[in-house]
Amino acid sequence: MAIREIIRMGHPTLRVVARPLQPHELSGEPVRELLADMVDTLHHAGGIGLAAPQVNASVRLAIIEIPGGNSRYGEIPAMPLTVFVNPEIQVLDGELAGYWEGCLSVPGLRGFVERPQHVRVRALDLQGNAFELELKGFLATVFQHEFDHLDGRLYVDRLKDSSLLVYEDMLADMLKEMPGSAAALLDE
Repeated sequence: MAIREIIRMGHPTLRVVARPLQPHELSGEPVRELLADMVDTLHHAGGIGLAAPQVNASVRLAIIEIPGGNSRYGEIPAMPLTVFVNPEIQVLDGELAGYWEGCLSVPGLRGFVERPQHVRVRALDLQGNAFELELKGFLATVFQHEFDHLDGRLYVDRLKDSSLLVYEDMLADMLKEMPGSAAALLDE
C-alpha cells in the first residue's frame, strides 16, 4: 500500500460534502486500496483519525484508532482501528466541553473548540453491516472532529473565539497565562 499526501486547509476537497459510498463499492478494489492507504497514512502521520477527504478522496469513509491508556490525550479508553462508512452523529446531550484541537490538514495550529460531550454514532463497516457506538467526553469530540471532514468542515470553522487559535509552539506558554484553561489536547 502507500502513504498518501494529506491535503491542507485551502484545498477545495476539504470544503466539499463527501458523497456516500454505495454498498456495491465496499468490496471493490478502489475502496479497499483507499482504506489500506489511509491506514498507512494515518500511522505515518501519527494521528488518531483520518477521513477520506483528507487524502483527496471525497467519499464518506473515516478511520479512527486510539492507543488508549495514559497518553498525550490524558487517560482514555483504547479503540482498535475501526472503519466508518457513511457515519452519522446524533447528539444525545448538548452539554459542551472544550479541547485544544489539532488537525493533520491544519498543521502547526491548535484551536480551542467546544463540542457536545455525549453522542451516538451510526455507521456501516466495510462489509456493509450497520453498527452504532455511544460516546462521551473526549471520544465524543474525536468523532465529531473526524466526521466534520465528511461534511466539508474543519475545526477552525467551529472556533467561537479566534484568539484561541494559536501556533502549537506557543500553546504551552499561552496555557500558563490562562488560569483554569482546559489543557486537554486533541490531535487528529
